[in-house]
Amino acid sequence: MSLPSTEFQAPALGEVSPVWEAGALLGEGLCWSPALQALYWVDIHGHRLMRWHVATGERREWRFGESISAVAERANGRGLVVALHKGPAFFDPETGDLQRLHEPEPHHPGNRFNDGKCDRHGRFWAGSMDTACQAPTGSLYCLHAEGQHTRLRCAWPANFAVVNGPAWSLDGRTVWVNETARGVVHVARFEPETGELGEQRPWLRFAKGDGYPDGMTVDARGRLWIAHWAGACVTCHAPDDGRELARLTLPTSNVTNVIFGGPDLRTLYITTAAGELSDEQRASQPLAGALFTATTDAQGLPTALFAG
Repeated sequence: MSLPSTEFQAPALGEVSPVWEAGALLGEGLCWSPALQALYWVDIHGHRLMRWHVATGERREWRFGESISAVAERANGRGLVVALHKGPAFFDPETGDLQRLHEPEPHHPGNRFNDGKCDRHGRFWAGSMDTACQAPTGSLYCLHAEGQHTRLRCAWPANFAVVNGPAWSLDGRTVWVNETARGVVHVARFEPETGELGEQRPWLRFAKGDGYPDGMTVDARGRLWIAHWAGACVTCHAPDDGRELARLTLPTSNVTNVIFGGPDLRTLYITTAAGELSDEQRASQPLAGALFTATTDAQGLPTALFAG
C-alpha cells in the first residue's frame, strides 16, 4: 500500500504564541467550531473541557468528575460528542446535559479513552490506552449513528499501549494511527463508505530522542502534521513517504495535539502538557500546559462533524 508519489513543498512557518496559559496537566482534544468560530480543547487529567472564542477572547470551562480526552461537534447542533474515561458520551455545553453511550472495555479496568476525531462521513473515532502507558491494551473504536441510537465497534484491536490520532488522507482511503509509546506512526487502508480498515503497517518511526508521536492533523495539501510528546515540536510530513518537510519548535517539551482553525483555517492551534514534568522542568518551562497558536501559509480542512 502506498500513496501516489508527489512533490510536497515545505510550508512557511511563523511565530509561536501562547494564547491561553491554562496550565493544563494534559492538554489535548482540539476541535475547531466553524459555527461558533471557537476552539474546544481539554485537560485530560484536569477533567476540564475548555472553549475559546477567538474574536471576542471569551473563555469558558466545564468540569467533569473524570477524564475527558476528545471532542467533536454534532451535525444536528445538539452539542458535542466527547470521549470520557470509559467511553463516548453526548454533552451539551449550553444545558450541561450529559448522556453516556457505551463502555466497551470492562475487561480492561486499567484502560481509559484517549485521542479522537470524526471522519468525513460523520463517524467518531477514538482510541483507548493503558493509563500507565505500559500494557499493550489499547484499541481504536468507531462510533456511528443508527437512527436515534448509536453503535460502537472495535475497528482495530491494535494492542498498543497508547493510541493517538487518527488522521485521514485527502482521498479518505488512507488512515494514520499513532502507537505513541513505541514512537511509531502506522498507516492502514481505509474504506470511506463503510469505515472498514484494511492492510496495516508501520509507516514512520521517530528517531531516538525526538519524542513520541501524539495528536496529528492533515492540511489541505495532504501533508501530515504531528505533535511530539517529549520532543518540544510539531513536524510536517509528506504523505507519500513520511519525510519531514518542516519543524515548528515550542518552548515546552510535551506537545500533545495540533489542528488548523480560524476564519480561513490558516491558524495552527497546539496543546501542551505540564503534568508529567519535574519541578526543575516546570521552572524552566513556565508555559507548559498552555494553548499556543502559530502562523503558517498552510491551510487546514473543514471540520468534520458527528452525523448524529
